[in-house]
Amino acid sequence: MSDILEKAKADGVVFIELEFTDIFGTLKSIEIPVVHLRTALEKGVWFDGSSIRGFARLRESDMYLIPEPESYAVLPGEDESRRTARFICDIYTPDGNLFEGDPRAVLKKIVSEAEEMGYKFNVGPEVEFYLFKKLEDGSYTTPEFDTGSYFDSSSRDIGSDIRKEIMCALKIFGINSERAHHEVGIGQHEVGFRYGDAVSTADKVIILKKLVKSIAHKHGLIASFMPKPFFGKAGTGMHVHSSLFGMDGSPIFYDENDPHRLSPIAKHFIAGLLTYIREMCLITNPTINSYKRLVSGYEAPVYVCWGSKNRSSLVRIPHFTKGRESSVRAELRCPDPSANPYLLFASILKAGLEGIKNNLELMPEMEDIVYDVSPEELASQGIDILPQSLSQAVSLFRESNLMKDLLGKELFTKYADAKEREAFDFRVAVTDWEIEKYIDKC
Repeated sequence: MSDILEKAKADGVVFIELEFTDIFGTLKSIEIPVVHLRTALEKGVWFDGSSIRGFARLRESDMYLIPEPESYAVLPGEDESRRTARFICDIYTPDGNLFEGDPRAVLKKIVSEAEEMGYKFNVGPEVEFYLFKKLEDGSYTTPEFDTGSYFDSSSRDIGSDIRKEIMCALKIFGINSERAHHEVGIGQHEVGFRYGDAVSTADKVIILKKLVKSIAHKHGLIASFMPKPFFGKAGTGMHVHSSLFGMDGSPIFYDENDPHRLSPIAKHFIAGLLTYIREMCLITNPTINSYKRLVSGYEAPVYVCWGSKNRSSLVRIPHFTKGRESSVRAELRCPDPSANPYLLFASILKAGLEGIKNNLELMPEMEDIVYDVSPEELASQGIDILPQSLSQAVSLFRESNLMKDLLGKELFTKYADAKEREAFDFRVAVTDWEIEKYIDKC
């Protein structure tokens, strides 16, 4: 602790920002003067949990935040009089236990379960986003100098400058981004970072989203992680690569004798993902808008199958390169960045471990482009389809004993209830499309 206190003093820190998320992944924070940092590290900082979506009832509202020392970082852009350092925090109840309704605690719990089985769980998300400019009439458009497409390079691309600025800002938080590039859509971008353990990687996703939004704002733009911001244009995903390693660092997913280099454990893990993905969709794709992206015939996968060269598959096995045994992994392609990364990674691990525990058999590989296969043939092969609406996802989620076990009864119920209300609100809302379609025809 003394090292952190000395570092804060050397950095000229004036304020401390204590960060955490609600159950939907929205970043929350409490600011304290730096003179209270020692107390925060030793005893925590109390707050009213009843004011946070999905947290405690009024009679259980007292909670406190414990900063994680390794997450210390000085926020960029503040002048000396307001220089601020931040910490990611764990949430505790008054009796000194981790608050089970905290998404970070949910992930930590299932990670501990994996470690008890002898596995370390690593993930690598690909986080996409759009840059928009808001016009005077309230509509949104892409910036004039961001007209590139997939992997385009342009000295006149404002997105390129912003991507580089984001990567520089990430370094301040100890995050080494491995790549950034223009995505398929005009104004669409992706920034990625090193594959790593699930908890710290979820922390990085939260930080990345905050930085992207603040840097875009500085340029007079709006960054959006909305899954499908415009009809007819590329949707925004957050593909998640995942694999297991032994406690000694050995690659559990690798088998040199398998054509795809997949070990039996890897196949059981992937089988678990495919078995439970439909009931997980409320976590992987948690908004009304998520299901505007998950539509058959577009790039986002909707059919429950796997393949190696087939990007229309729900789970893709990236090409193996000799000498990189640790790179054997499974890529889940349906999630989008509106998901809470803590709950997203937790649900992936939970489903995978269930597949391992029950020796679930992996279905045959789907080598054809799924969208070219008739629904009848897909059904004959036992290939199901993801839920096509938030309401359907809620129904499947409520029936899931696996998700109830992962989240605990109270968080499970609060999450489902909130999403059911969201689906109802959308069902009764009258949209511009309906007005244009029916106003003068009925």
